[in-house]
Amino acid sequence: MRQRTFTPAYAVRTLGAWGVALLLFFPLGWLILTAFKTELQAIAVPPELFFSPTLENFHEVNERSDYLQYAKNSVITSVVSTLLGLMIAAPAAYAMAFFKGKHDKDILMWMLSTKMMPAVGALVPVYVLAQKSHLLDNPIVLIIVFTLSNLPIMVWMLYSQFKEIPREILEAARMDGATLWQEARMVLLPLAMGGFASTGLLCLVLSWNEAFWSLNLTAANGGTLATLIAGYSSPEGLFWAKLSAASFMAIAPIVVFGWFSQKQLVQGLTFGAVK
Repeated sequence: MRQRTFTPAYAVRTLGAWGVALLLFFPLGWLILTAFKTELQAIAVPPELFFSPTLENFHEVNERSDYLQYAKNSVITSVVSTLLGLMIAAPAAYAMAFFKGKHDKDILMWMLSTKMMPAVGALVPVYVLAQKSHLLDNPIVLIIVFTLSNLPIMVWMLYSQFKEIPREILEAARMDGATLWQEARMVLLPLAMGGFASTGLLCLVLSWNEAFWSLNLTAANGGTLATLIAGYSSPEGLFWAKLSAASFMAIAPIVVFGWFSQKQLVQGLTFGAVK
């Protein structure tokens, strides 16, 4: 086994890597510490690094807010919007990857350009439509909005994945008499399963973390965990310990999920980066 020679350059790179890692982890680590403090300890100056942890904040969050209701809404909106988006994006990406048209590139660029518009620019018309449809404070409106907002990303990622599949494999299946459904189910789906998984996981995380639409279109009944966190900001000020506890309870499920799915997430983020 080759041993790495210790050099000053290697030491600098190692220290730099650890410094960047600690810098990125510091906000999350500080949030976790604050979640187990009392309110007085949370605002103490200088900050208290050694203290007796308490679970009082978590108990109060559960008593004051229906955490399970918000968590259920987050799961429903993120999972359903991701599945619905995949059902719409897959045929579009398939058509542009294997049946090239004159304006495919223009359509893809136009879809991507919609992500450049600030969400606040579409808030008023979306709010009015939701109000007229009696969908305010309803998870259905978030499912629709999350699906449409993530659709360009899904189409681009699946298109990049489908482009990597040799056209000859699909042509061979057609020559063997496979129908379009058989071709998609028995040939395309197994070959592109990694692309579907990484695309779905990435959009699931994006939907879970979406706060703008949740705060403006929902409240207590249809709100997600982002709405729960916002509830701990009041005119009297910020209750840092309780806010940290609510934030920790909101991000813990998706952080654990992302940790176990990091391979697929990295694969999805690097689609098309290397040709």
